Amino acid sequence: MAALCLSDRNTPVFACFLDLSKAFDLVCYDLLWQKLQETSVPEELIGIFQFWYNNQVNVVRWSGTHSTPYRLECGVRQGGLTSPKLFNLYVNALIERLSSTHVGCHVGGVCLNNISYADDMVLLSASVCGLSKLIGICEKYAEEHGLLYNTKKSECMVFRVKRWCPDHLPAVKLNGFPLQRVDTIKYLGHLLTSDLKDDADIERERRALSVRANMIARRFARCSRSVKIALFRAFCTSFYTGSLWVDYAQKQYSALRVQYNNAFRVLLGLPRFCSASGMFAEARVDCFHAIMRKRCTSLVRRVRASRNSILAAFAERVDCQYLNHCCMVHVLTNCKILF
Repeated sequence: MAALCLSDRNTPVFACFLDLSKAFDLVCYDLLWQKLQETSVPEELIGIFQFWYNNQVNVVRWSGTHSTPYRLECGVRQGGLTSPKLFNLYVNALIERLSSTHVGCHVGGVCLNNISYADDMVLLSASVCGLSKLIGICEKYAEEHGLLYNTKKSECMVFRVKRWCPDHLPAVKLNGFPLQRVDTIKYLGHLLTSDLKDDADIERERRALSVRANMIARRFARCSRSVKIALFRAFCTSFYTGSLWVDYAQKQYSALRVQYNNAFRVLLGLPRFCSASGMFAEARVDCFHAIMRKRCTSLVRRVRASRNSILAAFAERVDCQYLNHCCMVHVLTNCKILF
């Protein structure tokens, strides 16, 4: 969404996808307690965290045998409910540093040079020079806080505008190592391409749907109809990033719809050419178009209700392609139903 809106000025957007090595395991306790004390967290709660982490004892189990107990000097617990929030607090100052530079891209007057989700961060800039400056800030912060970037897994990408992109670009370096430039990358489960097309992600979802549907049909062939329908709802009706699909070939989109319909027919043993709308209505299961309408509506509602300044900038733009596409999904679907 961000890259598409940032490229409205017909200039390419340079992105760097940073990967932290064992990010949760390298959190320094002293710095973490200091950051907690700078917030509005009650002292009693901070004391609980300090006691919890400073007195934890760990062992390694192998074939029923336990190693000698040892203590951890750093790191938040993997899979812990509080670990993501503690890590977000640990790197929050980095986000503030990046945003305060005002170097990078802007949307509606709001600086958008970094997008972060836990230990996954993307840097955005309208130039290689700006991107290098942002990387330098990340390198300095990582050194100060005992973090380490994985130069082999970190990659850079140039989002092209109208299929145009500079032929020769200077190398983007992280800790002195040039990063690999890619045209496709998987970020938070979504396939991003340099041309901002969604065909690759739709194909990923179609293949994943085929695998899930075949697994259900094979393992639960003797189950009752109601059980099969419940399994189909649980495993086959969730199109993870479907509400973000805007620029794609209609053939690819239709292939996913056909795959969805056929998966339901195979699971329930229905004729191949039976009415898709009829079988979904009889089973009280959402058809493909109904699922896409619901996901798009959910996206629009959450973006417009968000207090995040960046999402608010998107919501206020009347030319935002994603929100306009979500609204048009309802219009186009209703027209198909009428005709």
